[in-house]
Amino acid sequence: MRAFLDTVDTLVEDFDLIDVLHRLCVRSVEFLDVAAVGISLADPHDDLHLLAASDEGERMLALFDAQTRHGPGPSSYRSGEPLLNVRLVSGEEDGEVTAFGTRARQMGFVRAHVLPLRLRRRAIGTLCMLDTAPQDLSERATRLGQTLADVATIAILQHRTIEHRNVERAQLQNALTSRIIIEQAKGILAERWQLRVDEAFQLMRSYARNQHARLDEVSRRIIDGDIDTEEIRARTQRKR
Repeated sequence: MRAFLDTVDTLVEDFDLIDVLHRLCVRSVEFLDVAAVGISLADPHDDLHLLAASDEGERMLALFDAQTRHGPGPSSYRSGEPLLNVRLVSGEEDGEVTAFGTRARQMGFVRAHVLPLRLRRRAIGTLCMLDTAPQDLSERATRLGQTLADVATIAILQHRTIEHRNVERAQLQNALTSRIIIEQAKGILAERWQLRVDEAFQLMRSYARNQHARLDEVSRRIIDGDIDTEEIRARTQRKR
């Protein structure tokens, strides 16, 4: 409950995803009785990339990074199923785990467990646990570990939602700003040419299209005095 409450408290505000996942990794070490935990996320090409780890030391980060390519992580990610009790003993691990296993053994790790970050029927990443003790992960620890992995998934999805909203808000703000700039430029041209505002807008719009420029860009140049407005009128009239 402490782990869940700690995570939920951060999700109701504008949060730092990496910090949230780091804290979740630290909590996972405490509750699952393992030595180290790392969380990885898949990119659009289905390659895993480390996001957070319980130990931010360079050697540990390099180890977890190696695990995303040569360890048991890719297998669990592809299958969407847990990969538990992987023995990091020379000559006993699978071929694709060998390179990772060698480095892990040098750092004192003898067991690896990987749980998928599940989004409905597919995985979006993994939670990898490393242990220095030659013990299998219990059924209870596996259930709790998967729940913690699901919390990590929720955090990642919440972050994506917030980022998407921020992009939408920025786009909306840009659109509103552009509209204001266009209105100002229309007024300048209408007064300068003694035309109705809609007529000035049509001339400005035609000029922008002929120049393959955005309307807000042309408007900004008009307001800043960086364009000869008589040139706009002359060019659009010639086109007609």
